[in-house]
Amino acid sequence: MLIDYSLYFVTDSTNAILGHRDLVKVVEEALEGGVTIVQYRDKKSDTADLIRTAKLLHAVTQKHGVPLLINDRVDVALAVEAEGVHIGQDDMDLATARKLLGPKATIGVTCSSVSEAHAAILGGANYLGIGTMFATPTKENTKSIIGTAGTRAILEHLAAMTELPHRVGAVAIGGINASNVQRVMYQSKSTFRGLDGVAVVSAIVAAQSPKDAAARLLDLIKSPPPFAGPLTGEVKGRTAEGLIRKVQGIVKEVGLVVPVCHNMTNTVVQNFAANVAVAIGASPCMANDAGEAEDLAQLGGSLVINMGTPTPDGISNYIRAVQAYNSCGGPVLLDPVGAGGSSLRREAVKKLMAGGYFDIIKGNEFEIMVVLGFSKSQQRGVDSGKSDTSLAEKARLVKKLAARERNVVIMTGPVDVISDGERTFLIHNGSKLLGRITGSGCTLGTTVAAFVAVEREDKLLAALAGILMFEIAAERAAVRPEVHGPGTFVPAFIDVLSSIASQAEKGDSTWLAAANVEAVDVS
Repeated sequence: MLIDYSLYFVTDSTNAILGHRDLVKVVEEALEGGVTIVQYRDKKSDTADLIRTAKLLHAVTQKHGVPLLINDRVDVALAVEAEGVHIGQDDMDLATARKLLGPKATIGVTCSSVSEAHAAILGGANYLGIGTMFATPTKENTKSIIGTAGTRAILEHLAAMTELPHRVGAVAIGGINASNVQRVMYQSKSTFRGLDGVAVVSAIVAAQSPKDAAARLLDLIKSPPPFAGPLTGEVKGRTAEGLIRKVQGIVKEVGLVVPVCHNMTNTVVQNFAANVAVAIGASPCMANDAGEAEDLAQLGGSLVINMGTPTPDGISNYIRAVQAYNSCGGPVLLDPVGAGGSSLRREAVKKLMAGGYFDIIKGNEFEIMVVLGFSKSQQRGVDSGKSDTSLAEKARLVKKLAARERNVVIMTGPVDVISDGERTFLIHNGSKLLGRITGSGCTLGTTVAAFVAVEREDKLLAALAGILMFEIAAERAAVRPEVHGPGTFVPAFIDVLSSIASQAEKGDSTWLAAANVEAVDVS
């Protein structure tokens, strides 16, 4: 039987999720909405009740031509002649289940690591239930939350196992709903293999209309996410020179469009960020209440999430705003300020990364390492600190994160590193005075976000354009005769940003002669 795993519905019979509704009716409505496979999961009922309900469910799934699998209980699957079972790592072993059910049965196995997936594939599993994707109340023994990064690693391993007797399906499970299903499908995809579908529980069971919920989910699964941007077929602009030639046009476009740059940022830099946004030609909006995000996201601008002063309520607020922009394709930039400075900040990064898609992640070395999950060292406040990491290693880390998240990553420092997972560049511009003022990194985030708002087809190009305008302006400001230190640098810097914007408007690109960008080959 050729199975369509696109929308895999896992039932839940608990009062907290199902309530007093009839499970069989809920499943039938979900099937009418487009569910492609059903798993009956009930850890509490007696065997007789399980068999009775499974028979009713099987009659409904057969009517719709959809397979029914039983969670864990091979005996129940045999009793009702279900199409197969799904087993976890602590359930009956795969070999025994196969022996009892026979070669034609569909058997899926839960996997949360590459090693578990490898064993299941070699053992003859028909598909992998990969997860847990996000935290969920439907499982009491969640061993590990692996997210899209862990899922992608398993898919990469699956793609590398080329000599298999049959194609092994791959389904993600755990906390998946309409707000994140497109991001799960998009960010989990490896170079040669993506998910075949997603498994959902409460997103259908608890819905007021299971039919409508299923139909909505299936439509989202089969559609590219708005934030993915146009599918161009190939990456454009692989040389530094080719990209630099396009920067002038983007700087001019910012001035013509005047994109709204919605900043949810720390109170320390709001005024500075607003002044920088105006100087480059954008329209700043300093609004920290997510209740405004849905309306602001419709204005065609971008969102900056700057976690300089994080609080639990603030993080939830940020996530609501990110999801509002994700839903309409508005670019979002994450600045994980001081991510390694405390356990609260590290936890905030995890929640933000799980809560939405970020088109751009910008941070210093310590912050990028925390996002990658590699660093547990204590960052000194929000400062970048000293580094003994080579540029080659920094480039490798930035490319790795960009490829994992399918976005653009910027690591700031004496030499900036930028990558979209395919192209990686070093930017040798800027001034030491940027490191002696408060909020230079935050305002760079505002600048980049404004540029991505007007250039969405090549987000790396947009980010590079913003960085060059910002850092060349800093270089020019630093050598002005009236600049004697950080106090006199800031107003001069804003003046030069405005001057470059005016040059671009007139078609004067001479300022770009100072651009010092180097392409690097990261193997």
